[in-house]
Amino acid sequence: MLDDAGAPVTFGVADRTDSCIAEERQRLDRIRPVAATGPGAVASSAATRQGEPDLECQAPLTARTLGWRPMTVSIDTAPARTRTGRLVLVLGGLSAVSPFAIDMYAPGFPEIVTSFGTSKTAVQLSLTACLVGLAVGQVVLGPVSDAMGRRRLLLAGSGMFTVLSLVCALAPSIAVFDVARLLQGTAGSAGIVIGRAVVSDRFTGTHAARQLTTLSVIGSTAPVLAPVAGGLILGVGSWRLVFVALAVTGLLLWAAIWSWVPESLPVERRRTGGLRVVFAAMGGLLRRRELVGYLLLMGCGLAALFAYITGSPFVFEGIYGLSPTVYSLVFATNAVGTVVAGTVFGRLAGRVRLNSLLALGVAITVLSLTTLVTLLAVGISTYPTTWACLFGLTSGFGLLLPASTTIILAVGSEAPGAASGLLGGAQFVLGAAAAPLPGVLGNTTAMSTAVVVLGSVLLSAVALITLARPWQGHGEPAGQP
Repeated sequence: MLDDAGAPVTFGVADRTDSCIAEERQRLDRIRPVAATGPGAVASSAATRQGEPDLECQAPLTARTLGWRPMTVSIDTAPARTRTGRLVLVLGGLSAVSPFAIDMYAPGFPEIVTSFGTSKTAVQLSLTACLVGLAVGQVVLGPVSDAMGRRRLLLAGSGMFTVLSLVCALAPSIAVFDVARLLQGTAGSAGIVIGRAVVSDRFTGTHAARQLTTLSVIGSTAPVLAPVAGGLILGVGSWRLVFVALAVTGLLLWAAIWSWVPESLPVERRRTGGLRVVFAAMGGLLRRRELVGYLLLMGCGLAALFAYITGSPFVFEGIYGLSPTVYSLVFATNAVGTVVAGTVFGRLAGRVRLNSLLALGVAITVLSLTTLVTLLAVGISTYPTTWACLFGLTSGFGLLLPASTTIILAVGSEAPGAASGLLGGAQFVLGAAAAPLPGVLGNTTAMSTAVVVLGSVLLSAVALITLARPWQGHGEPAGQP
């Protein structure tokens, strides 16, 4: 039998009834917008349909039999790439702005002491307050986003970050300033923790690893570059201008979220039962040995990073006599090491096991700091040797941080917001604890800084071997060798 176009009419069975044909035509009409996307789309669209036809109508019918012909439409992938690029750009900005807020104003500490007529300790407390806010905010907002969705919390967090940055800029006293810094850190944590959850919602496997690498490299280099940017701002204005710049950045990110970040967690995938169930999911994650191991590994790595950040200015400027400008060059060069290593990780992810890259990163940090402590112990204390060893440290971070982040979110994929919250909490709680340790004995030296950093990376290595156990392959993408 031929149709009006001269093509053979194909029936799945000889006695196919008119009612079955009508039912099949209605089903195809429902999926027409999805099916009409290019060659071969009829089969792929049928695979996405909801429900199945009646058992009596399961034999195949051709589209021509039903009087329905798929359209041929050229496929243009540029808009999809543009949307993904914009999304990653915004998430990168959210990952950077809060770490920048941690210590961007550090070069202005002496001016803040004079401005408020207060002590150095009170001003340093403002940095600790921001770290505490970042830690607590991530632990709370991560699982909350699993229940409420991502977009609303991102908008609220960016809006509050903008307002609280202005409060810091206009603070009349050190007490108001310190409280505003605590709340600023809490608001800013939304962008970090929920940004990672958005990546987990939208990407999987090596694609997720590459996007998380981008966010991890941005997040880890931002605190290193922030004092350099703050110093440039202080060259043209007071310390208050730093917080005005942060407020403007927060406002721009709010507008970008509104325009370019859609909701990535649909209602049907959200956790029901209220916050009690959400936090119960977090408790369930903490009962997993391997996840606790990766969290401790990541947290101790960030503890080493913050000990390096707080101790190195005193070492390079106070002991080795570098000028602030030259010290900024040292800082920036070490940040380049992190970026380059992160880029290498992004290219190797998918071809090399994530756990192997993680173990390599931990090994590089341990080797670098063991070398530095050994050199200092035998009396070799020069800024080139110290710089070289710390460059090795920051390069190791470029592998350690994105690998551990990707694995943690993969292991905790059933509750990505909760997993991201635990990750952020571990980072900044341990980071806040380690930050003052290089000078805890009253004087920050090259040896005191190196010992604290070495102790932190050794704890990372212990967590890797005893709890994470990388040879077991937790968190590897499907199909990874």
